[in-house]
Order: sequence, then structure tokens, then C-alpha cells
Amino acid sequence: MIKEVTGDLLHTKAKVIAHCVAPHDHFNQGLALELRKNYPGMAKDFRHYCRIHNPNAGEIWTWGGVGGMQIINLMAQEPSDQRRSDANPGKATIGNLNNCLKKLADFLREEDIKEIAIPKLATGVGGLDWEEVKESVYENLGDLPAKVIVYTTYARGIEAEE
Repeated sequence: MIKEVTGDLLHTKAKVIAHCVAPHDHFNQGLALELRKNYPGMAKDFRHYCRIHNPNAGEIWTWGGVGGMQIINLMAQEPSDQRRSDANPGKATIGNLNNCLKKLADFLREEDIKEIAIPKLATGVGGLDWEEVKESVYENLGDLPAKVIVYTTYARGIEAEE
């Protein structure tokens, strides 16, 4: 089941969040920056993971943190310049996003996750059109037994009616 809500994703009651990044992302803008501020260990662990595994766009990486929170990083964007810490990630592609969403759906089924919160994936820094992304979200996640809470309208500091 997919439910679209208005609010601040950082105030979700869901214990699983997914968002889009690039391989070797520095988490220096958008939602990724806010997640880095709230979960600095996640950004550090992601950098370590990328150095060891050198992931490609279209892959996912999960991180389990404080209080049972789990953050799933969907690498829908093209990589940034790994040599520069101030480099911005590339744009997302719908192909990369679809690959990530398929892997996310498999992960949610395998782990028997009942609820996940996501933003309008890859539409900010990623640069994709929400209507195209929305179609992909419904196609890939719509038949899951999990509740998928999509934060379609951002309202800073507001807890959504999930």
C-alpha cells in the first residue's frame, strides 16, 4: 500500500527510510545532508563502504543505526568526482532508479519490513520529474505487503499523518 503525505520525512515514525544518493556521495546537499547531520555514522560508514566496494549507480546500501532506524541509500544518481570532497553528485536516471527500486522491493520482502518512508525520490538534487518517478514507485513498490509512505509535499518540522 502506498500513502502520499505532507510533512517532514525526518519526523517519520517509520523505522526504515530510503532516499537517493550517488556512489561515493559526500552527503552535502538536500535530504542526504540532513540525514548526515542526524546520523553522522551513516555517512562515515557509507564512505568506507564505497572505498572498499566501489559501487555503481543502480545499487543500494543499507545502514542500521540508533534506535533500530534503518536507512537505505538508493544509488540512483551518477557518481561525483571521488577526488573532491566538495564535488556534487551527478544527476539520477530513471534506469538507475528502477534498478534501485527493484532491489529495494526485494530487500523489503526478504527482511519482512512492514513500513518504509521515502521522499519524492531523485527529484531534488537528482533532477528527475516527479510524474515519471511516481509511476516507477507505484510500479515497483505498489504491490508490496509493506506500507510505503511517500512524502510528496515537504513541510519543515511537521509530523505527517502516516
